[in-house]
Amino acid sequence: MADGFFFQAIIYLLAAVICVPLAKKLGLSSIIGYLFAGIIIGPYVLGLIGQEGQDIMHFAEFGVTMMLFLIGLELEPSKFWRMRKFILGMGSLQLVGTALVIFIACSVVMRWHWETTLIISLALTLSSTAIVMQTLKEKGLSKTSMGRSSFAVLLFQDIAVIPILAILPLLAEGHIAGQTANHSLIANLDNWLQTLIVFGAIGFVYIGGRYIIIPLLHIVAKTRLQEMFTASALLLVLGVSFIMQLVGLSPALGAFIAGMVLANSEFRHELEGDIAPFKGLLLGLFFIGVGASINFTIMLADPVFIIVFTTIFNAIKFLVLLGVGKIYKKSADQNLLFAFALSQAGEFGFVIFGFALQLNLIPVELSNQMMAVIALSMLGTPFLLLINEKWIDPYFGVKESPKSKYDNIEEQNEVIIAGFGNFGSTIGRLLKANGIPATVLDMDSDRVDSLRKLGFKVYYGDASRLELLKAAGCENAKIFIAAIDNPRVNLQVVEIIKKHFPHLKVLARARNRNDAFDLVNMGINDFYRENLYSAVHLGVDALTEMGHRRYTATRQGQRFIKYDEEATLRLAQKKNDKQALIAGTLREIEIQEHLIKEDLFALKTAQDHGWESEEIKEENQNK
Repeated sequence: MADGFFFQAIIYLLAAVICVPLAKKLGLSSIIGYLFAGIIIGPYVLGLIGQEGQDIMHFAEFGVTMMLFLIGLELEPSKFWRMRKFILGMGSLQLVGTALVIFIACSVVMRWHWETTLIISLALTLSSTAIVMQTLKEKGLSKTSMGRSSFAVLLFQDIAVIPILAILPLLAEGHIAGQTANHSLIANLDNWLQTLIVFGAIGFVYIGGRYIIIPLLHIVAKTRLQEMFTASALLLVLGVSFIMQLVGLSPALGAFIAGMVLANSEFRHELEGDIAPFKGLLLGLFFIGVGASINFTIMLADPVFIIVFTTIFNAIKFLVLLGVGKIYKKSADQNLLFAFALSQAGEFGFVIFGFALQLNLIPVELSNQMMAVIALSMLGTPFLLLINEKWIDPYFGVKESPKSKYDNIEEQNEVIIAGFGNFGSTIGRLLKANGIPATVLDMDSDRVDSLRKLGFKVYYGDASRLELLKAAGCENAKIFIAAIDNPRVNLQVVEIIKKHFPHLKVLARARNRNDAFDLVNMGINDFYRENLYSAVHLGVDALTEMGHRRYTATRQGQRFIKYDEEATLRLAQKKNDKQALIAGTLREIEIQEHLIKEDLFALKTAQDHGWESEEIKEENQNK
């Protein structure tokens, strides 16, 4: 009974539910929580899961497949062309540079067979797309210079996996067939024929996506059944994965290609929305599986080799990435973060070593050791990022950065703006145009550089640091504007301001209604939702086009905003009670519509012709 599928599923999910919130509570990445959950329940600690848990891991590996499908969906050809300099330039420099250094080092020191050395070099040069993308998302770094560079390098690596796996059968020429079972249909064919079939399968996925899948999705869309579209999305990923398995390739590669094919179709966003919820859960299970796969028996048999090899390999990769960042003129802090984030090995390393083992290109014991190295490097990445964030970046990054002088804030203004992206810079420009100076803080050093070249006085620094807020003059300022792009960081900064500078008037950006609820519950009543005002502005123009007078339409728009903000203040108390929130929202909508209709009736007789253009006035007189 304890070996059954349901028991194993409960163990996986229970471990995640306990360890992930605990990791977040300690200020760590959710990935660390998943990895530790896997270690604890794995066969080498508590032993709650073992080989019989492989059924769950099949689902977990499918999470990586879905993630690659979604990455492929995001890769529009036009976007690829715009980023070609980074994708092809940074990606090729990192991959070739890392593989070459590891290959030379292993050839000189370890003296393995050259095919084995080449496979190890290529496998370890690939970073973990799952860990890096999840970390970028959690820390709100996706749109920073470091985030864009990381995405470009990871994308090149994901594409490079295709030819790497395709040439493995050619490297196996002359080797005696291994005893490891290969479940592909082409396992017993000649190596040159295997390579030809592999490329043929990739071409079939590309052509089939364009001329078979898209027409089928048109047919499914006409049914107007959401569940059918979700089923079609899952069938698409499963079908392509199965085809790749038949030819001995990674299912994730096929999913990535299929995503690229569909990136320009009208179904892109619909497919993304249907797949994303499954991807999140299964990706979590994958990280648990990685934690459980860390074979402490192998590590304890030769721990010095595993630890030393992992350390040296991580250092080599880190230095190569640092060099690539220097070539592309990344600032010191962004370059450090870029190098630390991608310095680990990745999930495709498991795939490459597994395939090489099937082809008898690498000894079983060495393959297991390398898989332990991959797992250990993946486990260490969140800790390296934490070390960089807490102890290296605040000192080394700022000292070495050309923006270090910006941290020395010499002005004291009555207005302080934290975050100077599209939202914050609009506020800053409006204040500047009206003669009101503001002290501006921003954490993206590349953006600080660009803004200073445009004439803005922006200081580089982390607004969540109390000492920086004091240096910025929060103790004597009147208004603090929280406009940081990342909602989580924005709330954190507001919380610090409320605690240490209660006299400050806080005007806070809210990305959506949920963010507004959080701000209200923190005692902030002056919140500004990003989409509300632009949406109402568009609605006012639509009312005018439909015959409403400009004055009436504008007044109705203003009252809509007023009633909506009042409703948000009342609904914030019900945020954690879903049923009460839904009932309250429906009631507020009903009240709001009733009040606006009453206001419209009262405005019918208003003399508002001064708001209208001469053409509209003339048209109204002719009626």
